[in-house]
Amino acid sequence: MTAPAANPSLTPQPGHLYVVATPIGNLADLTERARAILGAVDHIACEDTRTTGAMLTRIGISRDLTAYHDYNEIEAADRLAEQIFRGKSIAVVSDAGTPGLSDPGFRLVRACRRRGLPVVPVPGASALVAVLSAAGLPTNGFLYAGFLPPKSAARRAFLEKHRDFDYTIALYESCHRIQKFAAEIVSVLGSDRVICIAKEVTKVHETFLIGLSSDVQTRLGKLSLKGEFVVLIAPKDFGL
Repeated sequence: MTAPAANPSLTPQPGHLYVVATPIGNLADLTERARAILGAVDHIACEDTRTTGAMLTRIGISRDLTAYHDYNEIEAADRLAEQIFRGKSIAVVSDAGTPGLSDPGFRLVRACRRRGLPVVPVPGASALVAVLSAAGLPTNGFLYAGFLPPKSAARRAFLEKHRDFDYTIALYESCHRIQKFAAEIVSVLGSDRVICIAKEVTKVHETFLIGLSSDVQTRLGKLSLKGEFVVLIAPKDFGL
C-alpha cells in the first residue's frame, strides 16, 4: 500500500517568510499548518519571547526566538530580511492573533517584498474577524481603524468624521480607555447607536455586549476590564 504523499504546505522552504497567526486565547485554535511551520522553521521572530516561548512549550515545540516588537522593528526587519535572503526560513508571530494587524509584522513583510523574497501567510485567529463574525452587526463592508489615539479630542474627532459612515466601524481599545471611549460614543454618536463591545474572545470569560450605546456603556461598567477590547459601531440607520 502506498503511503500518502506529504503535504508540502506543512514544510517551510528556505528563503521564505511565514506570517503565522496564533491563538487569541484558546490554544486549540492553533491550526495544523501553523503548528507544523512553527515546529520546523529555522527561526521565529516574535513580539515577546516569553509569551511565545510559553505557547511553544505548551505544544511541545522548541525553536530559536528573537524579539521583534514596536521598539526594534525597523532595525530587526532589515536584519531578518537579510537572513531570509541568505536562505533561512523565518516565521513571524505576534503575542496573539495575526501579525501586522495592530501588531508588529508590517515592516518585516515590506522589507521582504522589497527584496523580492517570498512571503507566505499562514492564516488563523484574528480578534477582529472573530467579533465581526459573531456580533450580528452588518459585515457587507467595514472600516478597521485599529487603536485610536489616546487623546479624547482625537477620538471624538474620529467619531464626528465617521458619524454617517455607511459601514460598520471596527476598533481595538485598551482596558485603560474603554469606559471613557464608550462614553464618547454615547456623547458624539448618540445613546441609540447600535454598538458591540467584546472582551476575552475565545477565552473562558468571553463577553459580547451588543445593543444601544447607552445600554452597553451601563453594562460595561459592571464588568472586569482586564484585557483588550474590540469595539464595533454599526451604521447610523442600523436597528436591532
